[in-house]
Formats: sequence, C-alpha cells, structure tokens
Amino acid sequence: MSREGMDTSLPVELSRKSAKKTRRREQLILALLQQTDLEKAAASIGISPSTAYRIRKTPEFQAEYREARREAVSQSIARLQQGSGAATSTLLKIMRDPKTPAATRVRAADRVMEHAKDFLEFEDAEVRLQRLEQQIAERGGGESR
Repeated sequence: MSREGMDTSLPVELSRKSAKKTRRREQLILALLQQTDLEKAAASIGISPSTAYRIRKTPEFQAEYREARREAVSQSIARLQQGSGAATSTLLKIMRDPKTPAATRVRAADRVMEHAKDFLEFEDAEVRLQRLEQQIAERGGGESR
C-alpha cells in the first residue's frame, strides 16, 4: 500500500504528546525532590494538583520517582561517607580529651562503640547473605541480578 495520500501527522502528534508527558513526569519528579509536598511541587512547575496526582499514579512515574529518590539518597550517603573520617576523628578526640566533661566523653565513647557494633552486625549479615546466594547458585536455583 502506498503512503501517498496517508496522513502521517498522527504518529508525529503521538510522539509529541509522549514527549510532553515524559517532560512533565521528569519536571514533577524534580519538583517533588525539592518541595515539601505534591501541591507545592505542582505549583512550582505550573500544573494543577489534580494533574500532578494523575501523573503520580502512573507506573512510569512511580518507577522513575523511586529511582530518582534512590539516586538522591545515594548521593547524600556518599557525602556522609566523605565526612565520616572527620566525624570519627572528632568523636575520638572528644572521647580522649581529659578536659572534656566526663558525660560528653562517655557519650562519645558510647557512639564509637555503637557504630563499631553496627558495622560488625552489617558485616555478619553480608557474609550470611553471600553464603546463601552461593548455596542457591550451586543448586542452580538462582538467577543473577
């Protein structure tokens, strides 16, 4: 069948609508990461709250928003990790300084011990998880992530 005489504007129009929806989803995601609630996020990008609620209900939005939040948290954790050496030094300095009030030194020591315990528990859980994954893989029942 010949394309002559056919209206080709329909796919272009659908493509434009799809691009507009994608842009709105992306704008709403960014706004939600910066604003305190959905209404403020909607207002900041010039859409109504009802449009924002409708966009928020779509599976595409939910998946993209979840990923964006994960990325934002990941970046925050990276920043905290960069400061963890200085934080550890501060806690240890306070803990060892005889001029620091005893209650403050005890609190610093308690935090050092708590963090050390948490890290050991995390390491233990990681080792157990690796063993379980290895057992599953050896039995041929696991799929790689």
